[in-house]
Amino acid sequence: MLKNLERYQLILGSQSPRRQELLKGLNIPFEVKVIDVEETYPQGLVGVDISMYLAEKKADVYQPFMNENTLLITADTIVWHEGQIFGKPTDKTDAIRMLNALSGKTHQVITGVCISTLSKRKIFSVISEVRFAKLNTYEIEYYVDNYKPYDKAGAYGVQEWIGFVAVENIEGSYFNIMGLPIQRLYNELKHWKE
Repeated sequence: MLKNLERYQLILGSQSPRRQELLKGLNIPFEVKVIDVEETYPQGLVGVDISMYLAEKKADVYQPFMNENTLLITADTIVWHEGQIFGKPTDKTDAIRMLNALSGKTHQVITGVCISTLSKRKIFSVISEVRFAKLNTYEIEYYVDNYKPYDKAGAYGVQEWIGFVAVENIEGSYFNIMGLPIQRLYNELKHWKE
């Protein structure tokens, strides 16, 4: 599969176990390399622009460590709700605040992806709409206490308990909500040419 990638050493620049799991599902060999990047962005960016900016910013950090055979994948997922970004919560209070804001409403999960070599770069984003049921205080606190979603945009993992009890409807890619729009990524890799 994906014979066009055989000349590359594929690197996933992400410590997310969910992204690693999803990329493994494509049955193509890759390595994981993690370089910490401060997830800041210029004021004035919104929604899709934020996730694509951060995915590219992550790719920039790896550039000095790449060679002509490196194909790097970086990504950033945000939750966008009522004109605000919900990134990773800073603590329990912040996670509860986010989940209370999402309760009973629809939000967007946006993942920006950057595929790059030394000579080419492709950046795209995928949006999924997620509708949450109304959650009570006990349900929100139970989830935060038991699942500690501090490494997840919007303070939740759709594949966890809260996804089972809160998600009423999804429009778009489920895997995008997990952190990597794997079908779109596969399609981009399938057609990759330098």
